[in-house]
Amino acid sequence: MSARPLRGLLEKIAACNAWEPGAFVPLVARGVQLGSLRHTAAEALRAWPRAFQVTTTAVEWIDAPATFAGRTAALEAIALTLCEQGLLPDRQDEWYPVTASGPATAWCLIDRAWAPFFGMRAFGQHLNGYVRTARGLEMWVARRAADRRHYPGRLDNLVGGGLPYGLGLAENLRKECAEEAGMAAELADRALPVGAVTYCRDAELGLKPDVMFCYDLELPDDFQPRCTDGEVESFERISLEEISTIVRETDAFKLNCNLVIIDFMIRHGLIPQDDPDYIAIVQGLRSPLPASTVP
Repeated sequence: MSARPLRGLLEKIAACNAWEPGAFVPLVARGVQLGSLRHTAAEALRAWPRAFQVTTTAVEWIDAPATFAGRTAALEAIALTLCEQGLLPDRQDEWYPVTASGPATAWCLIDRAWAPFFGMRAFGQHLNGYVRTARGLEMWVARRAADRRHYPGRLDNLVGGGLPYGLGLAENLRKECAEEAGMAAELADRALPVGAVTYCRDAELGLKPDVMFCYDLELPDDFQPRCTDGEVESFERISLEEISTIVRETDAFKLNCNLVIIDFMIRHGLIPQDDPDYIAIVQGLRSPLPASTVP
């Protein structure tokens, strides 16, 4: 594979990391950055002057309750008011941790649908399901149902979903594998954790500084995925060479799924280490996230 086609991979990585830091201000509580707010979102929080101190450079949650449950309830009440004002979408009833690092250090919870407005970190799990054949590696891909809220009809990883608070990685992966691919727990447990991909993107509602835990699962030749939750329209088994072409040259895949596939391509030798773009591609899959301790 020559250097020129790999530019398409860099373009996919850049699309997942398109944002201007100057368009956002940090959301801070007790010296820790919990999120990043668009300037318009920061202005909306002036409606709660006892809760938030809003300046041109930051928004501080100054009266955050002392308890985990209290902070969750306070944030939920504010978000519900923003929903009534049309600034937030309806809730999805899936709770995500509000954290500057990993789920284990959650400071409170927020509904999945509201996290981007506050620019809060979200976590997910994506699985590459593949088959080793005499022709080379083939990968199972899903086509998202036409009624999906995001990216309807686009191609997707065989299994991919959010990591809600309160479920461990292994438990949630079994659940997602069963729902999205009809996979038995015994087979799902064979998945190999292969790291994580991170990206930060300016989205319609706000900022998405997301973490995707990635897995590889070699499947038997006779495996046939079956969706049980209505989120997938169909499945197809495609050669890895063809998938690499689809990722490089089209927008057929859900945007962040491209990163998971590119990561797989690196580990399975489809991106040569002596390519001029190799280092940029590897580094681009693990972009720094903005939420961190504030000096």
